Amino acid sequence: MPSFSQALTKTDTSFQPFHLLEGQLEPGILVIADHAMAALPEGYDALGLSPEQYERHIAYDIGIEGTARKLHEALSLPTVMAGFSRLLIDPNRGEEDPTLVMQLSDGAVVPGNANISPEEVERRKALYYRPYHQAITSAIDAFLAQGITPILLSLHSFTHVWRGEARPWHAGVLWDQDDRFVTPLLSALEADTKLVVGDNEPYTGKLKGDCMYRHGTLRGLAHALLEIRQDLIASEEGQEAWAARLAALLSKLVSDEASLAPCRELKYFGSYIDER
Repeated sequence: MPSFSQALTKTDTSFQPFHLLEGQLEPGILVIADHAMAALPEGYDALGLSPEQYERHIAYDIGIEGTARKLHEALSLPTVMAGFSRLLIDPNRGEEDPTLVMQLSDGAVVPGNANISPEEVERRKALYYRPYHQAITSAIDAFLAQGITPILLSLHSFTHVWRGEARPWHAGVLWDQDDRFVTPLLSALEADTKLVVGDNEPYTGKLKGDCMYRHGTLRGLAHALLEIRQDLIASEEGQEAWAARLAALLSKLVSDEASLAPCRELKYFGSYIDER
């Protein structure tokens, strides 16, 4: 098996940094999944971690790939998914974010990221991080070329227990200053009385340089990040249930164009982070 140092000079040309599921532009929604997969390019020797670590949330968002694919089957919404593990490089962080390449993640030391050189970080950006973001940019441009201003829906999942505390939310909607899509999405989720829905829970959407900042905030596109609790979508049955819920919800929102009218224009709200 190649050593980590050997991996620095080897390029896996067969590795896909992103997966694009083509779909219908007319509904005006682009689905994004930053942490859908736990894959690594050839030569990285699992970054020195055991296979079990790649089954944990530190490597990917459990259940999101299956949920995104089933949602695509239901509505044929264009979908862009990152093809690499967040342990390689995190596409939901800014290029200068100190957590872009994690050396320690929820108790797991990542040997392959220890003392990583600036050259290797730049290599991962060039081969994996930037091609993924360019795919999102190209997908947005395809909408705009047809005169459609897309709404961005980013899908993530979160652990049901964190540091010994059970999290009560079934889902959460993360956002910054732009609430155009957040408001109808939150209202639609909260209409289901069986769900406990978090507003900027269990995390905040105020993160400079993240995917929604880069493609939503900076481009003036309405957007929201939806977090689903991982134990609810760990199984195929759970993924099917949540994909069906989201398909019904999004179909209803799109059919009520008046509620989404504010989302159909480019408008720059900026970020709370920019004010600090």
